[in-house]
Amino acid sequence: MIVSLKIPQLMTMIRGLGLSLLLLLGWDFAIVLGYKVMHWGWVGSRNVPLTFYGLAIGIVVSFWNSSAYARWWEARTLWGAIVNKSRTLARQVVTTMSPEATAREQAEVAAVQRQLVLYQVAYVHALRQQLRGLDPLAAVAHLLPDQDSAELAREKNLALTLQCRMSAMLIAARERGWLDQWEWQAIDDSMADLMDAQGGAERIKNTPTPKQFDHFLRFFVHFYCLMLPVGLVETLGWFTPLGSTLVGFMFLALKKIGNDLEEPFANTVFDVPMTAIATAIEINLRQLLGETELPPPEQPVGGVLW
Repeated sequence: MIVSLKIPQLMTMIRGLGLSLLLLLGWDFAIVLGYKVMHWGWVGSRNVPLTFYGLAIGIVVSFWNSSAYARWWEARTLWGAIVNKSRTLARQVVTTMSPEATAREQAEVAAVQRQLVLYQVAYVHALRQQLRGLDPLAAVAHLLPDQDSAELAREKNLALTLQCRMSAMLIAARERGWLDQWEWQAIDDSMADLMDAQGGAERIKNTPTPKQFDHFLRFFVHFYCLMLPVGLVETLGWFTPLGSTLVGFMFLALKKIGNDLEEPFANTVFDVPMTAIATAIEINLRQLLGETELPPPEQPVGGVLW
C-alpha cells in the first residue's frame, strides 16, 4: 500500500503509461503537422463534442474506480476482521483454558496454549502468502515443529490445514476437561469467523472484475484520447500536444488507478498491507504469551507499506 506520495511514485505512474503516452504524443504531433504544415483542414474540427464525450467517459471511469476501490476496501475490511478475531481467539485460549488438578497438567496446558497461539500466528502469515501467490511454508516454518515441514509442504491450503490442527487440539483439550462446552463453543465460533474472513479474501482473489467491462472502458478512453487533438487543434494550434496529452494523461491515469486497485492481493505496491497486518498480529499474540523478544513492526520502504 502506498503511504507516501512522492515524485518517484509519480514517475512510476508515468512509466506505467509510457507507451500509451508516447503514442498519444505522436498522434498529437501528427494532427498538428497535418493541420498547420500540410494545411489539411479536415484533420481538425471544433464540432467534435469533446465535452459530452469527456463527461460520459468521466462518469464511467469514476464508476470503474469506485468499484475497484470497493474491492480493495472489502479486502482491507476482511483483514481487519482477521486482526480482531485473532486477538479474540488468543485471548480465549490464554484465559479460559485451565487444568482441573495437577501441576503436571498445568505445564501441559501452558504448552498447548503456546502452541495454539503460535499456530494462529502461523495461520495469518500463511494466509497472506497464499493470497499473494507465494510459498506460505517459507514464512511459517520457524513457528512450526521441524518434523511437520515435509508434510505441510504438500498442502494446497496451508492456512486451512493449520486451522484444522488447532480445532483438533481444542477438541482434545475439551475431552481432557481443560475447556467446558461453552468455552469450547466460543473459541470454535471465533475460528468460524476466521474461516469466513479467509473465504471472503479468497473470493476476491479468485473472482476478477469482468474483463469485458475493462476492455470496453479501455477502448472508450483511448478513442477519446485520439479525438482530443482533432477537436483542439483549431483552438490551440501548436500547443495542441501540450493540452491534449495532459488531458489524455489524466484519463489514462484514472483508468490505471482502477486497474491497480482491483487486485488487492497481487503482490504489488497497491496491495492491502498484509505483511504489516500479520506482523502486528504476531506482536500482539506473542505479548499475550508473555514474550518480550518481539519482531519489530513493519515500516514503509520507499513510501510503500507491505
